[in-house]
Amino acid sequence: MRHALLMSVVLVFAVSTHAQAQPAVTFERLDRNGDGQITKDELPERIRSNFGRVDTDSDGAISRKEHERFLSRNQNRIPRSERRSRPLPESVRLVADIPYAGTDHPRQQLDLILPKEPTADGPLPVVAFIHGGGWRAGDKAAARRQVARFADTGEFAAASIGYRLSGDAIWPAQIHDCKAAIRWLRANADKHGLDPDRICVMGSSAGGHLVAMLGTSGDVEELEGDLGPHTDVSSRVTCVVDMYGPTDFLTMNARKGALDHDAPNSPESLLIGGPIKEHPDRVRNASPLSYVTEDDPPFLIVHGTNDRLVLIEQSQQLQADLKNAGVDVLMIPVTGGGHGGFRNPELDERILAFIQRHLQGAEVEISESPLPQGTGGRTP
Repeated sequence: MRHALLMSVVLVFAVSTHAQAQPAVTFERLDRNGDGQITKDELPERIRSNFGRVDTDSDGAISRKEHERFLSRNQNRIPRSERRSRPLPESVRLVADIPYAGTDHPRQQLDLILPKEPTADGPLPVVAFIHGGGWRAGDKAAARRQVARFADTGEFAAASIGYRLSGDAIWPAQIHDCKAAIRWLRANADKHGLDPDRICVMGSSAGGHLVAMLGTSGDVEELEGDLGPHTDVSSRVTCVVDMYGPTDFLTMNARKGALDHDAPNSPESLLIGGPIKEHPDRVRNASPLSYVTEDDPPFLIVHGTNDRLVLIEQSQQLQADLKNAGVDVLMIPVTGGGHGGFRNPELDERILAFIQRHLQGAEVEISESPLPQGTGGRTP
């Protein structure tokens, strides 16, 4: 039995085109907790080095679609642009592993990605990315390339923010970390040529949840935490790009999806330290909907219409609450899109236009019309 399981694992990550037999069964065997995705920790240690080749959207988890796509192609046919090892553009420089919380915890660090030759005079606006992975996987290094493209223009500085995962600490540790990172960016702006008053946060999945929290809780003192040497500095942000982030854990099972979010071992239950149905106060504390006020920054929300891990209703509810409060909010549905992996250049253009509007004052129109998920582009 053990030998058979090992053989199925080897088949999953084989680079031969013959490794296509019964992909759904093999996926189920690797998905140990049955949550509809495979994290690096769920893989046998001997093949974890292949994880980045399969996790093509760098969200910290392998979806069924990514798994089956990998099985169907030879390694030599995988586009270099889809490999996690892809280097950063030559036009940028990386300042890696900067502690922001006054600790030596490797998760409480951020990476700065700066243009070598900025195209603008004066301090640069910042686009900061927060990775996904169900609050229990993913890392800032894998997310660098998601924001490097902004620094590559010469118009922006970029940051990739790490945070403690649920295996290290439960909520609200994650938002304390993210707020400490924003405070660090603002407090150290002069040193790195950053504009402390122009910070956009962008995140996918669990990272989308965290950036939505940053956007709505900028005025919530009890969520600030006391990390780092800059507790007197604001953690408010200028604008938010929320990519398919959860917003209300208690309604994530509103219709059948790929995961039972109410289960004791669901990512949401692990985040708050207990089954979500048994801890409604903790869930409320972790919901960006709880903190929506009229002075929240502008939001751009992107969500796939066929997302089975985080239902699109999660984003629709956030959009409705923000709109009812008078907040500037746009939402772009990705028709047929699942949980990320969008490849539509027009979506990339709309995201850039949103950031230019709010960080650079550009007078640009941004359509909210639905987009197909596409086959090009680099959106996470």
